[in-house]
Amino acid sequence: WAQSMVHRLLTIPSRIEGAELLDEVGHDPAELAASLRDVRRVNQLFGGLRTVRTQLPRLLALTSPERPVTILDLATGSADIPINVVRWARLQGRAVDITASDASADILAIAARRVAGYPNIHLLRCDAREVPFADASFDIVLCSLALHHFAPADAVRVLAEMDRVSRVGFIVNDLARSRPGYLGAWLVGRLATRNRITRHDAPLSALRAYTPDDLRALLGRAGVADVEVRRSPWFRMSATKIHIDSVRSEAQ
Repeated sequence: WAQSMVHRLLTIPSRIEGAELLDEVGHDPAELAASLRDVRRVNQLFGGLRTVRTQLPRLLALTSPERPVTILDLATGSADIPINVVRWARLQGRAVDITASDASADILAIAARRVAGYPNIHLLRCDAREVPFADASFDIVLCSLALHHFAPADAVRVLAEMDRVSRVGFIVNDLARSRPGYLGAWLVGRLATRNRITRHDAPLSALRAYTPDDLRALLGRAGVADVEVRRSPWFRMSATKIHIDSVRSEAQ
């Protein structure tokens, strides 16, 4: 019995498709805001913010300190990542200009209240699969805790768009599918919140998430090479792409 349970825990569950409530429209604004607050807590406590801050300095080092670094954050939610990046960059003595985008008008309305005191964060409604900007429009593109919301074909489109509109590189930060991660998400959903959306979406997100190998395969299908995929604590993973050729050509 013990061997069977250990084997089961170590076996990665199959990825499932399913509609997360957060992706639907027409939510009660207070309930939606509470769910996004839960997402912010997850990012803060379980490595989402740390993952971005760990990878970001490598990309910032390749930008000119004489001008603000331009950043696009896809599927921004309530803009907790952009706000954190602005605060962190300020401590590093770097200026940033961030476009925080999301496909949901209701979510952007909540984000607008949170970024009101940040003039260098601009909100934009757009689909991460079809970014309305020219090639290399931003120094850096971010996508945090959102790739698992997309089915494989759409995730490929998101990755291709991140590669296309970034000049220096991009960072994907997301869940890594595992059975312990699913159990942890289920427990968090039951013990840490009463929010209906979070309780439904947290364990489902853990099962919709990709694995590092899945992510490498998606990047390959998107035509994006030379990407560093890493595991992070708390069942997270990241993919960091640096456009070495583009950076070198600008330096010359």
